[in-house]
This record gives sequence, structure tokens and C-alpha cells, in this order.
Amino acid sequence: MTIFDLSGKTALVTGAGTGIGQQIAVTLAEAGARVVVAARRVDKLAETVARIEKAGGEAFAVAVDVTDAASIATCFKQAEAKFGVADIVVNNAGIARQSYIAEHSEDDWDAVLDTDLKGVFLVGQAAAKAMMQAGKGGSIINISSVLGLGVAKTLSAYGAAKAGVISLTRTMSLEWARFGIRVNAIAPGYFLTEINREQLGDPAAQEYLGKKIPLKRIGKLPELAGPALLLASDASSFMTGSTITVDGGQINANL
Repeated sequence: MTIFDLSGKTALVTGAGTGIGQQIAVTLAEAGARVVVAARRVDKLAETVARIEKAGGEAFAVAVDVTDAASIATCFKQAEAKFGVADIVVNNAGIARQSYIAEHSEDDWDAVLDTDLKGVFLVGQAAAKAMMQAGKGGSIINISSVLGLGVAKTLSAYGAAKAGVISLTRTMSLEWARFGIRVNAIAPGYFLTEINREQLGDPAAQEYLGKKIPLKRIGKLPELAGPALLLASDASSFMTGSTITVDGGQINANL
């Protein structure tokens, strides 16, 4: 199983303070990677760092605003000073604003697209440039959503951004393959996270959604560990431009 071993590798995960980002950061650390955890709210990263260090891993927290190229540049500079150029970069930072299209404000639309799509472009660009300059390849993992493959009412901006992430992933993979940089995406279904706690925190809501999902429940965060480790490691050495759906079969039923 050495193809899954990340010993000696450096990973950088955005939006790593809670939810999916925290789970992926912990997973990569458990596989042996040194992990830079990044988010706008540095205080949220303390728990992630503590979980990694308690298990014997190495982690370093840095502030980043993924909508700001200067902030991203500073983040990468700090990360490289601590652990060297990242071999693995996970674009996870994201937000959502829920509203019917006719009532959706321009500010909310811009906020979602800036974070969920522009942020993936800016961080991916910075990661690829660093890898190219270092003369080494790497793995970039973009977190999309099943709503990038299907649609749901009241989540137009989020869905548009996540669909854009899938398209951007494919283009990045095409342009950067010659540098040994692989770019893939994960499209999660419903997982309870900070971003949707208001909607999914109620067990009744989870039960209702479970009836629409072929596996009859929402996902558990550790169930994203396998796909993330696959894409981060040499186990996926011949994969690029792919999107892995982790949704309990939801995309094959009605969203």
C-alpha cells in the first residue's frame, strides 16, 4: 500500500478550519504529509492543527483570503519557508448564499463566485507556478459539488461556481500535464459542515434528504478520506482532469 504513502510530501489545504477541509488535512497528515492549513479565520485552524499534532503529524497554520492574489502569495511564501514547495494543494475554501434567483442580490452572487470559483483559479495558479519554478510536479485537488453536475433551487450562484470548478479543473489538467502537475476534482454530495449546518443540522432534515439518496443517508466526513488520499497520492498517477463524485448515488437520482 506504499502508493498511498505521503511521507516527505508537503500539502496545503484551504478552508481547513472546519468540515471537509479539516477532514482532508487530517487525512493527508495521517498518510505522512506535512500539512499547511489555511483559512481567513486563523482561530478556526487551531483545532485542525491540534488534531494533526495529537496524532503525531506536522501542521502549520497560515491566514489566507482566496479572493485576494496578494494574500495567496503571502500564504504560499510562508508555507514554503516552513515546509518547502507544496506537492499537494487542495482548493477547498468555499461559501454559499441561498436565495431564489429573482431575489438574489448582486453582492451575494459576487461573494460566492469570488470565493468558490475565482479562489480556485487564483490558488491553483499560484500552486502551479510554484511547482513549475521548483521543477517538480504535484497534485492539485479542487473541491466541487454534485451541484456542479446538477442543479437545485435557491443555490444558483453556488451551483454555477461549482460547475465552473469542474470545467476549470479540466482546463488546468490539460495545460499543466506537461509539467507533471495533475489536477482533479471531488464533487461531494450532502455532508454536514459549517456551511450548511443551519439546513442539515436538524435530524429531520437529514432524514428527509436521506430518502432522496440511494444509500438512504447523508455522507460522513471520513468517507471523503479515501477519495482525497487517492488523488493526493501516487495511487492516482495516471488520473488528471477527473471528477470523483462522493454522494451516495445522489446524482443518479433527483437532486
